[in-house]
Amino acid sequence: MKNQQNLDAAAKAILDARVQRQPIGRISERFEITSLADAYAVQEINTQLALAEGRRLSGRKIGLTSLAVQQQLGVDQPDFGMLFADMEYQDGGDVDTGRLLQPKAEGEIAFVLGRDLPHADTTISELMRAVDHVLPALEIVDSVIQDWKITLVDTVADNASSGLYVLGKTPTLLSALDLSLEGMVLEKNNSQAAIGVGAACMGNPLDACLWLARVMAKAGRPLRAGDVLLSGALGPMVPVEAGDRLRLRLSRLGTVSCRFV
Repeated sequence: MKNQQNLDAAAKAILDARVQRQPIGRISERFEITSLADAYAVQEINTQLALAEGRRLSGRKIGLTSLAVQQQLGVDQPDFGMLFADMEYQDGGDVDTGRLLQPKAEGEIAFVLGRDLPHADTTISELMRAVDHVLPALEIVDSVIQDWKITLVDTVADNASSGLYVLGKTPTLLSALDLSLEGMVLEKNNSQAAIGVGAACMGNPLDACLWLARVMAKAGRPLRAGDVLLSGALGPMVPVEAGDRLRLRLSRLGTVSCRFV
């Protein structure tokens, strides 16, 4: 691990960049944050600061679920970030771009838990029993690193490039669903911007959530009933800006939309 001074300085640089809405260079280079352990330590510093300020955890997000992206960054596993309650926007509502630096949108499937998942050896059957329902979701990813020129440790330290999220209002049970076959169309300003399928997310979004449940239990921050899990992108990211309208359509899980202001 890097010394605490480096970790604290990197965490402050990320926080300041978000507050000032001013992108910065790679913290991996500036503060010599080179290992995954260092990156998660930086993320945890800002998580603890947010909790101390009264923000509430509402769930987790999973990133790097695409095999192609993993190979591009030279990693063999996804990453995770924290979701806070004040990051959630209403389906069909306005999303404040004033909170963002370089936003992009992804179409995803969100899982909402009805039971805790405290075990590091959580099984797939335990996970499926714990899922209360699934929802269509828009994740608005964002990075403090200028021009999105990130490395793995940069995105992890920056809370896995978390920004905001929007959930649909059509809860669906997992029963008889094969989420690997779930099709996605993401529209921007009434034109198709991205297409995808559940299999693009680690083969099946359930597998991504199983990875997350085990990792979070090992990290001492296990998933709890009520948590929202953003399971990873089903297709490419789409840049967005004020004035844009987004609509995600999933083949069986419904729709979710928002407007950027």
